[in-house]
Amino acid sequence: MIPKKIDFETASAIKLMLQKFKINNSRVIIDLEKQTVEAQDDDYSIDDLLEAAGTLSPERGKELLEELNRSREEWDS
Repeated sequence: MIPKKIDFETASAIKLMLQKFKINNSRVIIDLEKQTVEAQDDDYSIDDLLEAAGTLSPERGKELLEELNRSREEWDS
């Protein structure tokens, strides 16, 4: 399937329509033939996460790791 670019106003109108059905996911598949909307989870593959991690500076990576460790300590207490 080839993605098609839509303008901001169209995207906003579609988002508004989907919100009426309590669909707030950032990715959906609309099947006009079946008249269905499938909300896709915002899960990321390991490759996506590794690629995003590569865009962080070493300093920012260290900050995020420290924040993660603090959060884990809070969850454990």
